[in-house]
Amino acid sequence: MLTQERFERIVELVNQRGSITSQELTELLQVSESTIRRDLNELARTGQIFKVHGGAMALSHAVRLQDEDLHSRRQLCAEEKRKIARTAAALIEDGDLVYLDAGSTTEYMIEYVRDTKAIFVTNAAGHARALAQRGLMVYLPGGRMKPVTEAIVGTETVLSLSKYNFSKGFFGTNGISIENGLTTPDIEEAAVKELAASRCMKRYVLCDASKFDRAASVRFGKITDFHIIAGKVPGAYQKYSVTEVEK
Repeated sequence: MLTQERFERIVELVNQRGSITSQELTELLQVSESTIRRDLNELARTGQIFKVHGGAMALSHAVRLQDEDLHSRRQLCAEEKRKIARTAAALIEDGDLVYLDAGSTTEYMIEYVRDTKAIFVTNAAGHARALAQRGLMVYLPGGRMKPVTEAIVGTETVLSLSKYNFSKGFFGTNGISIENGLTTPDIEEAAVKELAASRCMKRYVLCDASKFDRAASVRFGKITDFHIIAGKVPGAYQKYSVTEVEK
């Protein structure tokens, strides 16, 4: 089988199944693992598939190009998100200057934050209101509010956050993968996340099961720069800094 024919067959199989392992491809196409590895790298480079650890996924299954509205995200994996949020909130201590990123899982954290002398900065209008109602000190940067995610974004937001030195930051993500890192669909939100993370001494990313081996269109960080707090962490991610809340 010629290389181009093999490429076309791989793309066809991936799109038919949604995802496929490298081992399955070696058996179906009767070629070596090294050949499949090179093929997947090339197909991912040219944007025809999405490469994940141990195989590939169809772009329609893997890449998120638009944000879901906040209400919809609250309902997805809600119980798992609550467990993740409770674990994350327990890390906040008196004296912390905390960055709380916009997102549904970080929003759940607020009800689990104990009475504390920590100070919060968030780019989520709803988060700021909920924190203030709890009697906690909170600052909201300026910028443009996105109606879909209720996140404050833009150049003014980035400039405002650049003034802080956070002790801890808690971030949401639309996708996390070994090859693509942490991603989000919006370039302005990515800029805010990346800048805020760079100002944090400790960085935590909160990941429910739907986020692993997924990617959105804009990367904002490397896996190695964050501690992952998740319900269950897939085996390929166990080599990173992780906390599992469901073992």
